[in-house]
Parts: sequence; C-alpha cells; structure tokens
Amino acid sequence: MFRSVQRVRYPPFDHENSDPEGIPLVEVLLESESPPPPEFKIGNDKSWILEWRAENENDAGLPIITKEVTYTTLPFLMRTRNGWYIEPDPMHKIARKTIFPGVLILVVALLMHALEPALINIGFIPDLLFTPISIGPLDYPLMILIAFPVFVTPILVRVFANIKDIRRQNEYISNPLTNPEIEIGELCTEFVDLTKIKMPKGIEAKRARVQVGVAIPEREALLSAMGRKRFGQPSPGMSTELPERRISTADEHGTGVGESMPMTVGRGRLLLLEPMRVQDFGEWTKVRDLPIRMLGPSKPWPGTIYSAMIAVHWEIVI
Repeated sequence: MFRSVQRVRYPPFDHENSDPEGIPLVEVLLESESPPPPEFKIGNDKSWILEWRAENENDAGLPIITKEVTYTTLPFLMRTRNGWYIEPDPMHKIARKTIFPGVLILVVALLMHALEPALINIGFIPDLLFTPISIGPLDYPLMILIAFPVFVTPILVRVFANIKDIRRQNEYISNPLTNPEIEIGELCTEFVDLTKIKMPKGIEAKRARVQVGVAIPEREALLSAMGRKRFGQPSPGMSTELPERRISTADEHGTGVGESMPMTVGRGRLLLLEPMRVQDFGEWTKVRDLPIRMLGPSKPWPGTIYSAMIAVHWEIVI
C-alpha cells in the first residue's frame, strides 16, 4: 500500500469574486495500491492550491482516505470531455460582464430613492431625478425606471443566448456527426505530434491545441476529509447535492456554485464543454500539412494522473 499527502483548495464557480482563504484547505493522507506521481504543487497556501507530495512525520493527524490512483481516464471525464461540442453563444460573455454593473446601478438607485428627502434638502441632486412617472394608476420614480431595465437586460440576454444554444444542441442531436479518425505520434508534456486527422464529410479541421487542467474533486472524498455528512450543510465553496435525476452531467459532484455553463438539453450527452477551473493550454497550431507538432503549455505541468481529490487531465482540442 502506497501513502502520499494531497492538499486541495479547489476554486469554486465564480472564483474571481471568492476569497481563497475563506474556503477550507483540505488535507488528506491518501492510501492506494498504485504509486503516487512525482511531487508537484500548483498555487500556494494563501490562494487556490493543488499539491501532491510524499508523507512526512508531521502528517500523522491527517484524515486517511483509501482511493484508487490510475492513469486511465475516469468515466465521468470520458462522458463529459470526449467527442463533438458546440461553442456557447458569445452573448453569454457579454451578459456576465454586465451583471455586476446592472446590480450596482439598481442598488445605488434604491439607496438614493430611500435618501431622497435628505438629498433634495442639501441640494446634492436635482429634483428632476426624483420626478415620478405615471404609468396607469401608479407613479414610479424616474431613477428606478432607468435603473431597472439596466438590471434586467443581462438576464434577458442570457435567456436569449440559452434559447439559441438549445436550438443548436437539438439540431446536432437530430443529425449527429460521426467520430473523426485521429492518430497521435510522439507525445509528452512539452508537445504532441498529430499524424492523422480525417473529419466527417463537410467538416474541415482548421487548428488544434493541447490543453491541461485539474478536474473537479470527488464530492464524497471532500466531505469525508472535512468530517461532514453527505446530506448535511456543505462546506464553503460547495453547492448542495442535487437529486440524481436533476444533476447536470458536468456538475454531478456538486462542487460548483452557480451556473458554470450555459443551459443544456435534458437528453443525450453533454454538448457544451465546461472549462476546467484550473487549466492551461498551448498555442493554437494551424492544421495544414500533417504531421503537425502542437506545443504544450509554457509552464510545467505534471503528466496525466487521476485520483478522487486531484485529477490532472490532458486533452486535444481541434
């Protein structure tokens, strides 16, 4: 039995607005029948971190988990990160960027409306901004009528973009593409040689790249390491586990908070590729005369290794 230490603080959904130190650092002593990979560390203790190292004398008090360590791609990754995918509508990105300004404008408008008498008395804001507008039998503050559409617009944009994405997914489900024929030559963490690409009729490969990332940790392993019950209160950074029939294929482990990707259809396999929250990639390489050599990420990364807490996954995107 091999023993090693894993230290994980995996970023949740919307990690740009999360404080890493507010999310617990999970440390476990992993027992497995397979040897661990060479030691590596991504991040640092004051931020998001993924570390896999050898056991030492200071690790005696860590919780012990017995899980498999393998170089074979895990089933949930093969199910969610293998095959044809549809690029989400660009409007999703625009909507995400405008949500925060919209909320901020609405909050400021409500606050100013609450302080309206004081602001008018001191002459800080002209009376015109507080002039009520009559719509039917009711009067509405002008400022609220201006702020509310700004707040609602990102939501309407997301709804419209989701409708377009669902329509494209249904079109693919009704007329799916056959799998391409791909052959790989020499490969390592620095480069991958692509020797053959045969696409279905009417499809042309224009560019390709190598990317690597760390998959979402297994929910059961995280809860066990933190001493929490399955149906109890989740740890910070984790969402409540959903009933199986409602689980999104890409978020089945319940470690995402919020909508991590556009809306998917309820039948067939996942057709929208969820980005890994810890990932890096090489530059795009144009697919012209084969073979081609695709360079890996500029920063060093460990090779493929899968476990319940840390799963380093390499893939090719064409």
